[in-house]
Order: sequence, then structure tokens, then C-alpha cells
Amino acid sequence: MRSDVQVLICPGCQRAHDLELDGCSSCGSTSLVCRLGEVECRSCGHVRSAGEGGPPYDFRRPSVPADLAAEVEAALSRVLGRS
Repeated sequence: MRSDVQVLICPGCQRAHDLELDGCSSCGSTSLVCRLGEVECRSCGHVRSAGEGGPPYDFRRPSVPADLAAEVEAALSRVLGRS
């Protein structure tokens, strides 16, 4: 988990790199799983509500600068012949 979003990372990379993963508030383990709005520690079984670990980052909705959106829209209009 990272910012209460479940991410998949191979065990070797977890040990070798500082990935800023969320830790269990009870035992400190980073072996967490999120399901049905709850975060459960796979090491000790501690359960908490998702969102209690800090502000979540939505990986599915990255922020797009307004000028980039306008530039893409203009390019699509040119290519598709929209006026």
C-alpha cells in the first residue's frame, strides 16, 4: 500500500529499495491488503478503515495541466477537421 492505494511490488524490490510504503500502525509491516474499504495487515491481522493512513493519491486520475488539455484538444480538432 502507498497512500492507501494498493500497489504490487515484487518482494525483492520491497527489501532492496526505500519505496515509501505504508506500514501497519500496530506492527509496522508493509504487508498490507486493501479490500472493501478496509486495510488489513497480513502480518498481524490489524484492520483499519481505508483513508486513516493519510490523504490518498489517486493513481487513476493524474492531474493534467489545463494548457496541455487545451493543446491536445486543438491538435485533435486539426487532425479530425473539427472547427
